[in-house]
Amino acid sequence: MINRKQQECIDACNDCFVACESCATDCLRGSDVKMMVKCIQLCRDCADICALCARFEARDSQFAKKLCALCADICDACAEECEKHEAEHCKKCAEECRKCAEECRKMAA
Repeated sequence: MINRKQQECIDACNDCFVACESCATDCLRGSDVKMMVKCIQLCRDCADICALCARFEARDSQFAKKLCALCADICDACAEECEKHEAEHCKKCAEECRKCAEECRKMAA
């Protein structure tokens, strides 16, 4: 049975996954894709680790804590990059990344 702490982490990971996928897509649709390459790459990495982290938490994997620690680091890196950009989707992504990093750190502790 998943406890409240795990569910909060799963929810944060899922929200971050969606925000990162949306941000990467919006960046690709923008007029200056070359300027957004690092943002797109980090959003894709972050989306993938968040989806995986949510699955590990949902199945109560013995490796979930270690994965949560890595997820938090990647979320921080993605947030830092997104915060460099003015686009609304980047700001939203950074916000979700920060929330996810916080929840993942709670799980990793």
